Parts: sequence; C-alpha cells; structure tokens
Amino acid sequence: MFTIKDHLEISDDHLIIGGVDTVSLAEEFGTPLYITNESRVIGNFSAYRKAFPDADIYYAAKANGSFAILRMLAREGAGADVFSYGELYMALLAGIPREKILFNGNSKTDFELQKAVDIGVKVSVDSLDELHTLSNLAQGAGKKVEIAFRVNPDVSPKTHPKISTGLRSSKFGIPSEEVVSAYREASRLPGISPCGIHCHIGSQILETTSFTEATHKMMDLVEKVTDIGIDLKFVDMGSGLGIPYKKDEGPAPTPKDHANAIVPIFKEKTKALGISPKLILEPGRFIVADTTILLARVNTVKKAAKNFVGVDAGFNLLVRPTMYDSYHYAVVANKASSPAEETYTIVGPICETGDIFAKDRTLPCIEKGDIIALLDAGAYGFSMSSQYNGRPRCAEVLVKDGKADIIRTREDVQDLMGRQTLPARLM
Repeated sequence: MFTIKDHLEISDDHLIIGGVDTVSLAEEFGTPLYITNESRVIGNFSAYRKAFPDADIYYAAKANGSFAILRMLAREGAGADVFSYGELYMALLAGIPREKILFNGNSKTDFELQKAVDIGVKVSVDSLDELHTLSNLAQGAGKKVEIAFRVNPDVSPKTHPKISTGLRSSKFGIPSEEVVSAYREASRLPGISPCGIHCHIGSQILETTSFTEATHKMMDLVEKVTDIGIDLKFVDMGSGLGIPYKKDEGPAPTPKDHANAIVPIFKEKTKALGISPKLILEPGRFIVADTTILLARVNTVKKAAKNFVGVDAGFNLLVRPTMYDSYHYAVVANKASSPAEETYTIVGPICETGDIFAKDRTLPCIEKGDIIALLDAGAYGFSMSSQYNGRPRCAEVLVKDGKADIIRTREDVQDLMGRQTLPARLM
C-alpha cells in the first residue's frame, strides 16, 4: 500500500480512503457517491486549534453543512459561522452552543434577524439598514443583541474573483472609512450591544500577505473603535486559507503560517491598547475540502473532438469546475496504480456544455464501468448540489478506521416532487 495524496492510499490497484476500498463502497452504496474521511476532518480542525491555541475556531458551515460533520466538530469544541437560519438551526441541532455562533450575511431577512434575537446568537451586521431593523426587533422582544460590524477592508487576495469577498466593490461589509461612525450609531440604539468587529477577505487564499494586510487594517480600526468607548469582546478575522488542489500551485500555507501572519500583530496592538478581546477564525475549506471524494461510474467512452469519458455524476453534484473552472484530481479508482495511457476529458450527463469535471487528463485506459474518483470535493460540493435535470442527489458515506457508515441516504425520483402540489384545475 502506498499514499497517493496525503490521507489517500492505493492497495491492489484500488483507491483507499479511511482504510476502506472505494471500489467496494461503490458496489455497496452505488454511484455517484460522496465519501468523507472522519479522521481527516478532525485532524484538519485540530491543526487550526493547535496553531491558534488562544483563539476560538468557528467552522464556516457553508463549506459543508453535513450534519455528521457539524456534529463531530461540535464535539471537538468548534463554534460556527452561519449564513442563514437553516445553517443556524443545523449548528444548534449538532450541539454547537449559541455563545459560539456568529450569524453572518449581507442580506438577512427580518425572519432570520428575529430568530437571531430570540435564540441569542451574535450577529455580524452588514449595513446600517440591517442595524436599525435588528434594533427594532430586539427592542420589541425586550432583549439586547450582541453585534459586530462586518468590515469591508478593501484587501485583494490572490484568488478567484467570485470568492474574493474583501474588495471595495464586494457586496459584503461596511467600507472601513464608515465603520467608526457605524459603531457610534450602534452605541446609541436600544437593543444593541456592539461588542465585536468582523471581516472576511475571501476563500482559497494560498499566500499569507493578504491576511497580514487585513490584520493591520482591522487592528487600526480596533484602536479607533476602542477610542470612542466601545468595549470589544472579540475580533473575528474570518479565514480563507486554501488547499493545494493541484501540484503546480506549490506548497500551500498551513494554519501555523496563517497564525504567524496575524497573531503577532493582534497581540502587539491589543497589548498597546490595554484590551483583551478574543480572536476568532472561521476556517471552512481547509477543514473539509481534502477530506472527501466523489465517486462516479463511467457510462460511456466516446472518441470525438476529444476522448470523452461520460460519468453518472454531473455538475448538479459538484458545480465548482463549471462555476469556477476549478481543478480536481481525477483518479481511476479501480486502476489507481495502473500506468497512464491516454488523455481523457471527463464529463457529466447534464444537458449543458459546461458539464465538465476534468479536461485533458492523462489516465490509465478507461472503459465502461470503471470508477472515477474526483478528489478534494469536501468543500462546496454537496453543499452546492441540486436536482437539476431531474437528477436525485447522491448518498454520503463517512469512513473511519476501515468502517463505513451512511450519513445521507440517496434520493430517488419521488424526492423530485418535494413539496410540490397541483392546483385543483390541473388535477
């Protein structure tokens, strides 16, 4: 047995994850199939906790909202960054305490804000309009809500523009030059307790200079906000640390590198100001991306303009390559150590030209019935899935130490009806 990519191994020409043969999993549970390695999730979270021993780690639930993953992270002491009432509900159900949840989002509904008030979670306020709505709701409920303002720090990390969230042109946050006046206003409003400050500059960041830049800007704001009498209990620096989806990206920074980029600045500034707010980080992709693979069975091999390999998973299950032109390693799971022979383009069954998982990959000879594994599919994979083209979503399996457990059952065509109903005239 030898390692193919960190925690993935090959034995007898088969791809192994968590001590389990992926080909056997495909036979037992069918394809398409998501498979997550529990030990890898815990290991990645532990790396962040070790790198930031004095900080709270709030898992970014949007990356992968699987209840099993939320539950295992809750048991490890994680908090949660949530972006909807649905994510809030799931985080609480998984056992994450409300005191360690931040309700984030640029366009929260009044219903969601009322839920935040009723439950008593911290809210990252994204606009003055939202601030006033939250104040009215809290006052009506006779409660006080702890808030942070989400700052738009105008930092441009080297990442895909669709996942760069700290640019001046981004829809997220309050421009940094307007933040101090926002805190002044918040301090005068009933039902509002301004006690934190928050930013998030993007996702899949593979350098640390942008984190350093953001920290300098945020700590300058911390000083200004402190000077007007705001007692900050926490500074949430978000996250965004990426993973190496392909080899030519070079070695990716680690949580320790992330800590080295921001913690010294944070400690120096807070000590100078005589304050002791809690530092919060919001890793998502780093925690779950490399923990999971997507298995798909080959339906057809067609020689046309390219050697097309048609599989039974489409972008309804993994939209990242279509949306971001992102790269995922492709491995022929039942021929994992066989020599590469031909160049293939792996495509799905969706009625869209962009339904392509992997372009021009040199792989072993592929035949109908082979199993293709798409690696590093744990972040923004199932969480962004759909039933497009009338395709029920697949099952999810959790593996650990050679054992596999189903954590989400496969949908069937009856699930396509969902909550749909017909008016009487169409009966």
